[in-house]
Amino acid sequence: MSSNNASQVADFTAPGMKSESADKVIAILDDRLVALLDLQLTLKHVHWNVVGPNFIGVHEMLDPQVEAVREMTDTIAERIATLGGVPVGTPKAIAERRRWEDYSLGKGLVAEHLVALDKVYNGVNGDHREAMETLAQLDPVSEDMLTGQLAELEQFQWFVRAHIESSSGELKS
Repeated sequence: MSSNNASQVADFTAPGMKSESADKVIAILDDRLVALLDLQLTLKHVHWNVVGPNFIGVHEMLDPQVEAVREMTDTIAERIATLGGVPVGTPKAIAERRRWEDYSLGKGLVAEHLVALDKVYNGVNGDHREAMETLAQLDPVSEDMLTGQLAELEQFQWFVRAHIESSSGELKS
């Protein structure tokens, strides 16, 4: 097993699941684990660096999101282990497996951060939905787990968008 990728290492998986399917599910869940670990760190970064009007509302809105996403990562990591894999969550391994650019804003105004955070949620949520489609054929349990997470992630994105939406329904870009 590579030290940087979750993969099936045990000689077992969930009862009734073939090893080949478990390998595919573990790879999908590993990608989602990396995305959510990255998201939780990004949310905390925004929490620390957002300034300007409505600062306190946004600052306080983000902490519950961080906690919820942290729980999601734990759930995914435990599912990987259940399937016989090894979840890898070290900083170096996360950075090596990430498929997207790092969040680029440092200290910034509320609107700037929320526009950027909306784009982060677009990527995470879109990839979660895509993973669910594949998991529907491989592992309905993992699909269901991601479905529940996506409902919460989409609500978090709605919270973000409420701050950058005009009365006519257009988002700031």
